[in-house]
Amino acid sequence: GGDDLRRCLDGIRRQELDAEVEIVVVDSGSTDGSVEAARDRGARVHEIPPQEFNHGATRNLGADLARGDVLVFVSQDAEPLGLRWLASLVSPLARDEGLAGVYGRQLAREDAVPPERYFLGFLYGAERRVQSVRHPLEVSMETTLFSNANSAIRRSAWERYRFADDIIMSEDQEWSRRVLLDGWRIAYEPRAAVRHSHPYTIASAFRRFFDSGVSAERAYLGSEPSGRVLRRTAIRYLWGELAWLVRSRQARWIPYAGAYELAKLIGLQLGARHRGLPLWLKLRCTMNRAYWL
Repeated sequence: GGDDLRRCLDGIRRQELDAEVEIVVVDSGSTDGSVEAARDRGARVHEIPPQEFNHGATRNLGADLARGDVLVFVSQDAEPLGLRWLASLVSPLARDEGLAGVYGRQLAREDAVPPERYFLGFLYGAERRVQSVRHPLEVSMETTLFSNANSAIRRSAWERYRFADDIIMSEDQEWSRRVLLDGWRIAYEPRAAVRHSHPYTIASAFRRFFDSGVSAERAYLGSEPSGRVLRRTAIRYLWGELAWLVRSRQARWIPYAGAYELAKLIGLQLGARHRGLPLWLKLRCTMNRAYWL
């Protein structure tokens, strides 16, 4: 966690909210002083061995340890912006009992490369929205979009639909899919913004999207063949990104963006077909080797 964790916790402690705020940190083997930094900032810290970390299971553990009626999940490298981030994130749950969860905006860091900036702007824009699904055919990347990097969930909804602990990642969208298909709604609140982006290289973007592809069948793919859906979405996305680079006078990034997006698409396609791949190849492609061992 390091300095990212310190900024995250300091941002949480600055929030203006007329309610008790409890901070629970689950640490999986940090050796950089993160545990001490968290405890110094008043957090309850629960330590687990690194090999026990799992996106879904570890968040379930944190929720089990917490006492609140609303569970707020935030990644260690997400920095809350402003003094009303938390109030903006949780208030829709109080206004609308049909909401299972709310997720907030993610803005790129100043050093983020243009493809990462476009990606976050594409997913997390300035307009509020409420997502619902009436039929499995409506399941898609867009309708199930949800991110535990910056989210609030009604405890009663989480108790009924705990995060899956047997998938490599995308536990948030897998959760979103289940609650939506059971009649709940999900809200996106752009006023609840955090600074959060990743310095992916082309190689690390490939590995990250390989893992996303492994989870895609249970998270955001509908009934259409996965290859066709992923190709169609990727082509539409790439054309939008190229147009944005031209409009924003960043055309020199086009060759890099093309290679970057191709790596993501190949990773997604391979991940979606992981059952037919040998173990040695999966271990070369993944960001989470422990999942496969």
